[in-house]
Amino acid sequence: MRVALIHDWLTGMRGGERCLEVFCELFPDADLFTLLHVPGSVSPIIECRRVVTSFVQRLPQARVRYRSYLPLFPAAIRRFDLRGYDLILSSSHAVAKGVRVPAGALHVCYCYTPMRYVWDLYDDYFGSRAGPVARALMPGLAAWLRRWDRRTASGVHHFVAISRFIADRIRRAYGRPADVIYPPVDVARFHMEESPGDFYLVVSALTPYKRVDLAVEAAGRLGRRLVVVGTGPEEARLRRLAGPTVEFLGWRDDVEVADLLARCRALLFPTLEDFGITPLEAMASGRPVIALGAGGALETVVAPGGSAPPTGLFFERQTVDDLAGAIERLESGAHHFEPKALRRRAEAFDRPLFKERVESYLRQRVSEGLPC
Repeated sequence: MRVALIHDWLTGMRGGERCLEVFCELFPDADLFTLLHVPGSVSPIIECRRVVTSFVQRLPQARVRYRSYLPLFPAAIRRFDLRGYDLILSSSHAVAKGVRVPAGALHVCYCYTPMRYVWDLYDDYFGSRAGPVARALMPGLAAWLRRWDRRTASGVHHFVAISRFIADRIRRAYGRPADVIYPPVDVARFHMEESPGDFYLVVSALTPYKRVDLAVEAAGRLGRRLVVVGTGPEEARLRRLAGPTVEFLGWRDDVEVADLLARCRALLFPTLEDFGITPLEAMASGRPVIALGAGGALETVVAPGGSAPPTGLFFERQTVDDLAGAIERLESGAHHFEPKALRRRAEAFDRPLFKERVESYLRQRVSEGLPC
């Protein structure tokens, strides 16, 4: 069986690339198609295979400004010639699921989200913080991209969502059902410390929709030490907001992040996230999570009051007041978080289990053949 893997772009190791690693292990002979590949930006498991890129690869400054070419992505992804492949496995948060599927091939899409740039998070990407040219052009372009995104969903035989939250978004955007297989956390990469440090931690891309500003302002208001790991277009604005108790570390490698997670007092997660691997990484490190009570966090973080051991606290509204209140609740000592119980929760999402679930699912779908 010839297999083609489709991934939006290869510019760094984030949650989607962790999933792609597993797909590469399941299909070691598969070819990998992507809009753009920055050599050396992903793991050796991905780098070592045959990578086919699109014309976006050859555009000026594409490696650093590839998102500027968003209007060209649909044409680029549709140009891939997939004739001769039996299984198409797309790993998609933007346009990968829109590939042309040859007759007789089965297309399964592992979907991180429908294209967030033009659906639920349009205002965060192209609202008041976008430039005047982008604000003028994007409404018409976004409407066209939504039509394209909805139309090309018909080329997917089976959607697999990363969470129930995203399965619902797929239903609303495409009118299609989706199965759910949660993404993996590599528990073995993380360790626990006997006692926590005195700082709270944020590990995030510094983009508007991540709402890191809430954590920065809450830490400043309470006078609590906050360490922020990550880079992005919001960094300058966040530094201006920050008080003396907030420290920005920029990018850090996996080993350094694991050490910070093991030593932090708690992870702050103010994002309305599709799923959210970082809370599980904190739990694998034996540390609790303070998360917005919405989106994918509701499927990973366990709040106090139920039959299962708690792994964190939720705050209801995406405001500084609510997040500050949740920090104070954690510090009150009203709830106990057992490090070993937190790690057991993360183990339910461990990488080997993800690999088994994906392999079993694909085997079943291939045996069923093409839907009528």
